[in-house]
Amino acid sequence: MPLHNDIRRFTYAELKVITNNFQSIIGKGGFGNVYHGILENNDEVAVKVLVKTSIAESKDFLSEVQTLSKVHHKNLVALVGYCQNKKCLALVYDFMPRGNLHQVLRGGQECSLSWEERLHIALDAAQGLEYLHELCTPAIVHRDVKSANILLDENLVAMISDFGLSRSFTPEHTHISTVAAGTVGYLDPEYHATFQLTVKADVYSFGIVLLEIITGQPSVLLDPQPVHLPNWVRQKIAAGSIHDAVDSRLLHEYDATSLQSIIDLAMNCVENASVDRPSMTDVVSKLKECLPATTTEKQLVSGSYRQKDTMDPDIARQFQLLISGVSIELRNEDSSSVISE
Repeated sequence: MPLHNDIRRFTYAELKVITNNFQSIIGKGGFGNVYHGILENNDEVAVKVLVKTSIAESKDFLSEVQTLSKVHHKNLVALVGYCQNKKCLALVYDFMPRGNLHQVLRGGQECSLSWEERLHIALDAAQGLEYLHELCTPAIVHRDVKSANILLDENLVAMISDFGLSRSFTPEHTHISTVAAGTVGYLDPEYHATFQLTVKADVYSFGIVLLEIITGQPSVLLDPQPVHLPNWVRQKIAAGSIHDAVDSRLLHEYDATSLQSIIDLAMNCVENASVDRPSMTDVVSKLKECLPATTTEKQLVSGSYRQKDTMDPDIARQFQLLISGVSIELRNEDSSSVISE
């Protein structure tokens, strides 16, 4: 299938030169490895190489190339080029020296982010999603928003990456019926149950990312037993104080009013019913309001989020997939659901 776009098409031989024969691996995933490379003009790039060229992977590959060749925004990763032949399917991106948000949040104290840096990263990612939802024609739903897909440049500017699962639809459609795909812990339960995709699926996933930014915790906590991050936050608040849910590496250096607002925003994003979630434009507006806060006064903040004693059956099933490490495909007539780690 020919691709009509303005980005560069690399040969396999060129990729070998750029990556010094694929010497330096800077990332790994279910798709394959990501290699560090240097172009002829000394620009650094990241080369994502697919390990297999199955039909499904080829479709995701083509989707990502075609999407990224059309969208241009400061908070979306830039696609430099691609390679498509019998030997190799590969995508060449701008290199992001600070890695991804997941890595930074899981790093040690030496790479801890300040409260203001976290809010700026959240705003950057939100602006990228707002562009996809509101300014692209047709609108684009990312479908795999997660901290590992938010890349950081040397100045901690955040950019959304990995558009292999993205889908677009025109304004006259309130939703589209499509494969329910995503990552355990981030997948919108309404979308997963109904296969009805809207932009609010990305809003839900962004809410989980926002909770990660606040707490420093993963989307699913496995010790001592599986707990979805929103429920973990509710439990902390119910036990006494919202401060117990905040990443300890912040050392209480944050504005309590700002924290309350961001927690409220995140919990609104992860409402079970998509109609109750804000738009990404609303999210961007709220994040901008929270950024100017500079007060250092530590206030006791209380929350009123309802406690859930039982885990949503759909979320529970996703946890079982995560624990077992088994990828399961669900089908209902002409729709299917694939959940990846």
